[in-house]
Amino acid sequence: MAHSDPLAALREALVVSPDNVPLRQHLAELLLARGELAEAETAFRQAIALAPQSDELKLGLANTFLQQGKDSAALAIVETLIRGRTPSPKTNVLYARLLWRAGQVADAVAQYKLGIEQDPALVDPELSQRMGVGLPDDSPSDVVEGKLRASHEVEGGAHIEMERPRVTFKDIGGMEALKEEIRLKIIYPLQHAELYRSYGKSIGGGLLMYGPPGCGKTHLARATAGEIDATFMSIGINDVLDMWIGNSERNLHELFEQARQNAPCVLFFDEVDALGARRSDMQHSAGRHLINQFLSEMDGVASQNEGLLILAATNAPWHVDPAFRRPGRFDRVLFVAPPDLPARAEILRILCRGKPCQAIEFEQIAKKADQFSGADLKALVDLAIEAKLQEALKTGTPKPLTTGDLVAAAGKVKPTTREWFSTARNYALYSNQGGAYDDILKYLKLT
Repeated sequence: MAHSDPLAALREALVVSPDNVPLRQHLAELLLARGELAEAETAFRQAIALAPQSDELKLGLANTFLQQGKDSAALAIVETLIRGRTPSPKTNVLYARLLWRAGQVADAVAQYKLGIEQDPALVDPELSQRMGVGLPDDSPSDVVEGKLRASHEVEGGAHIEMERPRVTFKDIGGMEALKEEIRLKIIYPLQHAELYRSYGKSIGGGLLMYGPPGCGKTHLARATAGEIDATFMSIGINDVLDMWIGNSERNLHELFEQARQNAPCVLFFDEVDALGARRSDMQHSAGRHLINQFLSEMDGVASQNEGLLILAATNAPWHVDPAFRRPGRFDRVLFVAPPDLPARAEILRILCRGKPCQAIEFEQIAKKADQFSGADLKALVDLAIEAKLQEALKTGTPKPLTTGDLVAAAGKVKPTTREWFSTARNYALYSNQGGAYDDILKYLKLT
């Protein structure tokens, strides 16, 4: 008698032929299509145990993880497939979905375009609309290849595509004191504008973050924009500097104008010491003119900066011109230290979220990761995952991360902050006019 339920027929067939990989794959794919995700995951795992080299099965398991919301587990599989043999277009498209959900917009767009160019049948109208990929020029979409259309196009010169970050403070482990400083300076004035105006406080201003690389300065700036649902412009040295005299100043002015046209806007200058170096250190007048233009824009001499929030980051605050620290400019200077023990444990929890884990003691690992930056902690987790993946590829049986795996990885990663502190210590001890670097001395316990 024929079975009306194909699942029952497949299960009976597997009782007779338990090592039949195509049958197990068919069962897993059918379960996935029906939305029976837990059973689909089990079926894909059983099939992979029989055929550990099958990229198609791994992709099916990654897709199952995606639909379960286990994005990190899915990414671990897909990134292995991307780095291996020539990935299939389906792998590129799935990778694009995962990157998009992780907020890595540019990489997501690149992977999606690569996938649909190789196989146009994989085009997803909804995803295309969200990413702004493959849409006609006259499309009403506000997004073009993952970037917000600017409400005002600057004629010629510099122009930065606007972002609207999805990340917020809850996605950042620790840094509670820094977050509160940013709330007081930037977020609360926007949320309680009338109250601040009644005290004569303008809505906007500047904040300079400094500290060792990899400790989350850029991530914090992007999360600030996400907290207030503001547009975000990240500006690097290449967006401003030009070989022709006067063009750098014009570029900087046009970028500030673009931000003003899209207020409230978080205007973020990464490695600001490259644009705002000490004028006394410069041999050429062109650099001094650029600094003067920068200061003029921050002061709003010719324009209104209401709703313009200026954040900057540097690893070398001692190279920034002192004029930037005057009231009304970067009048708040925040030291972004490596995360402390509770913050390291919280960052590790965030990094392990969605990954297969088994009763991990995050505090124990955090104790082994003294002086680690956020980037160092990510390297630690990545190293532990790679070791697990190598083991799973050999045995065909994926196993969850354990405390021991992460502790072992911590022993192989060296904190990158030590070199920075060796330099910062000298400035804090011997060039600390006005107590600018007291926070470094306090962190190093030299006071």
